[in-house]
Amino acid sequence: MSDSTTGFLLVDKPAGWTSFDVVAKLRSTTGIKKIGHAGTLDPFATGLLVVAVGREATKQIDRFVKQDKTYETQFKIGYTSTTGDPEGEIQPVDDGGKYDAWPNKERVEQAIKESFLGEMLQKPPMYSAIKIGGKKLYELARQGKEVERKDRRITIYSFDVIDYKDAVLTAVIRVSSGTYIRVIAQDLGEYFGLGAYCLQLRRTRIGDFDVKDAHAIDQVTKENWQTFLINNSDLPSQPKSLIKN
Repeated sequence: MSDSTTGFLLVDKPAGWTSFDVVAKLRSTTGIKKIGHAGTLDPFATGLLVVAVGREATKQIDRFVKQDKTYETQFKIGYTSTTGDPEGEIQPVDDGGKYDAWPNKERVEQAIKESFLGEMLQKPPMYSAIKIGGKKLYELARQGKEVERKDRRITIYSFDVIDYKDAVLTAVIRVSSGTYIRVIAQDLGEYFGLGAYCLQLRRTRIGDFDVKDAHAIDQVTKENWQTFLINNSDLPSQPKSLIKN
């Protein structure tokens, strides 16, 4: 018989909440302190957050962290952001009056094909939760400090353009764990010498888990949270790595 107080909960994180806000809310709702999540979402972002509830589930959370992730996103080209997203200081890029020379959809797709697919190195942004010397990078960034960061090897498996108009690129991107979509936006902007930032971001998949199966945080209550828990033995669509032999 499975323990009904431990398992995995799929949450559709709302904009304005940090991933820790979700964890704190669920600790209050469930009365369980041992809760963790698989992969931070920025406050401005929405979408799938896999939450481990209880000691047995949190022991396995790293397996989710390493899963590939899929995002629906929008990049605003021609502007820069100090944070790489809408929460930073936004500045237009001076294109020297050459707006008519900006890339069209075909040029954007060609750039993606040539330079934004496959394995590559990516430098984590200063506005991130990575710790260096015991300090989170975003804490140092808020103090106006910038420190050296080691490049990470990432993989962009697919980068599909859905729409491109008024300098806004809408795309679906599937990436390896540890990839920053904000950095992809900035790098694409720099590729064209125009700047860009991540205007919208929604995580739709983590491994085999889909946001369509997730629950809004206000739907999870003290009375029903246990009914939403996923156990290793009762979800066919879960990653095989979770199933104990």
